[in-house]
Amino acid sequence: MLNQPWLKPVMECSLVSGALPWMFWILTIAGMIAVLAFLIKEGERKRVIITLIATVAGGAIGYLLTWLCSDVFVVFGVEMGAKVIRAVAIGCAMMVLLICGIVFLRRWKRALASVAVVVALFATCIHVDAIYEEFPTIGSLFGYTGYSRLSSAKLRKSTMSVKEWKKLAAEGKMPTTPKEGRIYDASIPAAKSGFKVRDAMVYLPPAALSAEPPELPVMELMAGQPGSPGRFFQASHIKGMLDKYASKHDGLAPIVISPDQNGSNSNNSLCADTSQGKAETYLTKDVVDWAKKNLPVSDQRWAIGGFSQGGTCATQLGPRHAEQYSLIMAVGGELQPTSGSIEHMVSEYFNGNKAAYEAQIPANAIKEHAPSDQVMILGSGALDHQSLTNLETNAKAGIQAGMTVTKIKVPDSAHDWHAVQAVLKPTIDWFADMSGLGKMTKAINEYESLEVLP
Repeated sequence: MLNQPWLKPVMECSLVSGALPWMFWILTIAGMIAVLAFLIKEGERKRVIITLIATVAGGAIGYLLTWLCSDVFVVFGVEMGAKVIRAVAIGCAMMVLLICGIVFLRRWKRALASVAVVVALFATCIHVDAIYEEFPTIGSLFGYTGYSRLSSAKLRKSTMSVKEWKKLAAEGKMPTTPKEGRIYDASIPAAKSGFKVRDAMVYLPPAALSAEPPELPVMELMAGQPGSPGRFFQASHIKGMLDKYASKHDGLAPIVISPDQNGSNSNNSLCADTSQGKAETYLTKDVVDWAKKNLPVSDQRWAIGGFSQGGTCATQLGPRHAEQYSLIMAVGGELQPTSGSIEHMVSEYFNGNKAAYEAQIPANAIKEHAPSDQVMILGSGALDHQSLTNLETNAKAGIQAGMTVTKIKVPDSAHDWHAVQAVLKPTIDWFADMSGLGKMTKAINEYESLEVLP
């Protein structure tokens, strides 16, 4: 139903910029002004003063409660960041003012204030979403992607190496390629794992879509939990980065696969083989086997990465499968896979085997499989203090194991997709350099919107 052509403009309407967010803000402010104007016009000075005091108090209480949930009790497992706390406080203040209008006004004016409260709630939610950029479009709220099925593409297996492709390009004999890459929905069978999954998303660069594609490297990238493969592509803006890279490198760029590591929004597989399903086998065997069979991929080791729980997965699986992955990227990753208490996970996922759980902790996995020649890029928003602490712990383990470790802090960002976007840019360039697609032309500290930590 959601894929109907007439719904496409609605599904692709932006929630983080453009007309829709502005409309909610304008209507909210207009409603607030109207409520105050009605109260003043009716000569209810006492009620005006009560409304203003209640508005300030509502904002202060909203700020305090959100700060407690975020930074003190860490209710959601991560700190929400100062921007989100302020956004919620502003939203609470607006809604309290409008609720005062419901209490003090009568008839149609009360109805107007009631509608304005709902509008203010939506404006606040959109404001918070714009900070995280978790749901960039209306369609993303419902799992809509709008991408074509991979089965509809006329794919061909690789016919040459990247070196041969570059030689043809230099001679002006490069096969015809589209100007941009494309993203597809793809069903990746769980042949070895039996793991129940949703469709994956696959980005194919222009070279992969030609009649004679070269052998291309692969990046396996995962969203957080809750999340989905579609969420990764929509929120990370990675397609634009890859298309830009391809435009400067004769249509060459990595293939990107975003598989489903959890099976549903509400499930956390721990990215391990457990009594709840063999997620590790799916991600490291089934996905790899499928790609080799169906896509023009090279025999080079892949990159694996992700955001939040997806980043934790990357730092678990990368070290445990060093023969498959040469580069590990994690943004906002945790110190260990988490779904309830450790006791709960050991009991419910690992049948009481605590050692099996502890083997999945990234620092332990890195140590267990040392020494390592892998590259590990760890990133965090500057306002995501818990993730910064986690980053240092995993970086220390990586350095001790002999990895090439880079730590990135993204200023003015918290546990959000803006941090992912900043870290992805140098990661793509670095992995492409490692894979022979093109030389990395600048140091990581020269990239915008990030800071390399010592």
